[in-house]
Amino acid sequence: MGLAPAGDAVVPASAGSQDLARYYSAVQNDLLTRGLLRTDGGGPDTPYDAEDLERNFINIAFFNEYSGNAPVPTGGRSSGRLSRWAAPVRIGVEFGPTVPLDRRDADRTNIQSYAARLGRLTGHPVSTTERNANFHVFVAGLDDGPFVQDRLRRLVPGISERQLDLFVNLPRDFYCFVFAATAPDAPYTYVRAVALIRAEHPDLVRLSCVHEEIAQGLGLSNDSPGARPSIFNDDDEFALLTSQDEKLLAMLYDERLIQGMSAEEARPVIRLIAREKMGLSL
Repeated sequence: MGLAPAGDAVVPASAGSQDLARYYSAVQNDLLTRGLLRTDGGGPDTPYDAEDLERNFINIAFFNEYSGNAPVPTGGRSSGRLSRWAAPVRIGVEFGPTVPLDRRDADRTNIQSYAARLGRLTGHPVSTTERNANFHVFVAGLDDGPFVQDRLRRLVPGISERQLDLFVNLPRDFYCFVFAATAPDAPYTYVRAVALIRAEHPDLVRLSCVHEEIAQGLGLSNDSPGARPSIFNDDDEFALLTSQDEKLLAMLYDERLIQGMSAEEARPVIRLIAREKMGLSL
């Protein structure tokens, strides 16, 4: 499968974790009842043009979703500059002790398939791996925080206590998160990322977290209320990567863009690429 094997021991989830699972199940049911969490990638009711694509790329790729005192740190990246990976992205997946074995198998399959898709979309090497991962994805429940903290101290030397604290004190309204770190001598080049997917999520919300957090960890780090159809929007309309999101990912790794570019420096190239992606004459 290409992912680190999980141990066979499963620890029963606590009452608190079971309560959280029921809460997230109710949240998913409510969103679906309201016609949200779409999986169709967008359609005639969600048109967008080259200008939309240009604007959304700038808003999503050049700025951070979190800054200041927000719960999730961003790895020190400054806003307004393009950041992405230069080295191949090697995704390693680990599971908290409370995650049932059948769920581990399903998550492995989903993440492996999604990594391959991201590699095709971006043209950048993205794969799953059993060793030497630089993008760590943890599927873990409420009770698994100490396990994840211990693993991260081993996997990510120098990880801050603030970052570690997220894994045991994450607010309930944060369904999942990712943070990425850049190289000391290359402040706009990602060299490591860590994502958390809550194990209490039901299937669709769980998969939506996989889609959004790994894509954000590649460099589409912001959300924008004007992006539609897109998962990079806090309105929960779409659960899975959309047709526009696929174009945004391809734009992010276009060789005509360079890490560290400001939005204004990159705008003429972005406009050109956006028109190409929409099949327009240049």
